[in-house]
Amino acid sequence: MAEPITILFAGGGTGGHLFPGIAVAESLRRLLPDAKPLFLCTQREIDKVILGPTGFEFLPQPIVPPVTTVGGLLKFWKSWRETKDLVRKILRERRPAVALGLGGYAAGVAIREAAGKKVPCALVNPDVIPGKANQFLMKRVQAVCCQFEATADHVGASDKSKLRITGCPIRCDIRNLPPRAQAAARLSLDPKLLTLVVTGASLGAQTVNEAVITMLGGVTLRGWQVLHLSGRDHADAVRAGYRELVDGGRNVPVRIIDFTPAMADVWAVADLAISRSGASSCAELTATGVPSVLMPYPFHKDMHQRLNAGVLADAGAAVLMDDEKDRRRNADKLQSTIEPLLYDADKRCAMSEAAKKLGKPDASDNVARVMMELMPTG
Repeated sequence: MAEPITILFAGGGTGGHLFPGIAVAESLRRLLPDAKPLFLCTQREIDKVILGPTGFEFLPQPIVPPVTTVGGLLKFWKSWRETKDLVRKILRERRPAVALGLGGYAAGVAIREAAGKKVPCALVNPDVIPGKANQFLMKRVQAVCCQFEATADHVGASDKSKLRITGCPIRCDIRNLPPRAQAAARLSLDPKLLTLVVTGASLGAQTVNEAVITMLGGVTLRGWQVLHLSGRDHADAVRAGYRELVDGGRNVPVRIIDFTPAMADVWAVADLAISRSGASSCAELTATGVPSVLMPYPFHKDMHQRLNAGVLADAGAAVLMDDEKDRRRNADKLQSTIEPLLYDADKRCAMSEAAKKLGKPDASDNVARVMMELMPTG
């Protein structure tokens, strides 16, 4: 029996970091049966929730995000040193053949240390603009796996040769959606109604939640139902918001879920989505051909989600709607955007076809092959 080949994955803290890594691990397990993925993640509860059911080995790192206060920076540097000691121990004992950075602060120490020990390294860079961690690590790795060709406009000349346009990895179940009726049954939805999916990604999005609930107070949903993924921290507020709609005489057929790893079921029933435009959300929307209204996260300085959304909007796959960070203004804009789409099946169909043309459903295999190319032979 061949010796297991350890493949290191570093990153976490959100589904946007973890789900692409899980997708690549699934592909590697199929393409390289001796592969043994090991995830170095964060101590956030969401990491355990997401990684636990996969069966992949995972190890939370002490690393915490940097906070620009004296106490916050001291805590960050202490966690950096502790994480460095942990990673060095893993590198000695497990001798990984290759490492993949998944983005975010949880990737920094592991990829830096692995590269320093001559372990071949690659990055997943699914946003148009590389995040700070990827900018920091880019010069240390051999390959950068990108979702968008536009990323080339946001990296230095010396790093352009490392870019591989692989797409953003999505899990195999999303690449092969279940029958709509089965997915609807599992989600307790009416299979005869069209479904408007609302999602702020794995952690939820308060301004999206508020805008949608306020907007629904003035929209009549004929033949539609709402599947609202609230995020765990926002679930109580979202349920209370829908109760207020009912108390106010608005009959909104809705199913509220705080979090689900079964996004294949969600996209299988989706006829239209209101979503953030994180990289993984964009990848899943395009791979599954779901037309969308995208509300980019408005609190990032570089507004990278807006650039992601712009790619889909320019292709006709989505409508970009800036998040005004105000419940009433967002709701008014959203209502005027959504109402024409709810009752224009031809428009939704055209957006769906445009989304599919952008999609790269085989991205996880593409990234896995890049990693296999980097692995030492012999």
